[in-house]
Amino acid sequence: MTLRRIHRFPVFVSFAAVLFLGSTAAIAQNSDFKMELHANKNARATEIGLPAYPGATLAIEKDNDNSADLGFTFGDTHFRIMIAKYVTSDSPDQVLAFYRKSLSRYGEVLECSHDKPVGNLTVARSGLTCSEQKDGGLTVSDHEVSTSGHELRAGTPHQFRIVSIDEAHPQSTRFWLLFIELPKDKDKAEKTE
Repeated sequence: MTLRRIHRFPVFVSFAAVLFLGSTAAIAQNSDFKMELHANKNARATEIGLPAYPGATLAIEKDNDNSADLGFTFGDTHFRIMIAKYVTSDSPDQVLAFYRKSLSRYGEVLECSHDKPVGNLTVARSGLTCSEQKDGGLTVSDHEVSTSGHELRAGTPHQFRIVSIDEAHPQSTRFWLLFIELPKDKDKAEKTE
């Protein structure tokens, strides 16, 4: 997994160690500070905040790597990513049409293809874009997920959902549902104040 600015957080090394332990949670807390790490393979559409696509099933992947819920809290810094991969015999257009309405409850829905907007909406009012160059950009390569294909996005640059079509399987439609909560850039926020 690659996230911009994640290298700024020293806790990432600890977080990575937890990921290799399987389904794990670790919590350290006192009255002034909180640290929590979690990793498991139990993300589903409902936990991501989207309805399950009718008739779709979790995609069968090697080592059952078809879903993940990873996250950490370090003081007031939060990161979380939930991913679930599904498969259906319906077309990619049918899958995207189904998710447009449910994504709209999180704000304007951007349609993107290879990191470029499709249609007239290029930037949501919240600031969310299709580009990896701005806040909220993401590349997930560990599980062969890339948000550079055809997708829908809704939310804010720091908390958004993605429905991404996996274009590598032409005989069926495989798609990823993602929820991403990225840490806010405190340096940037302090400069605007």
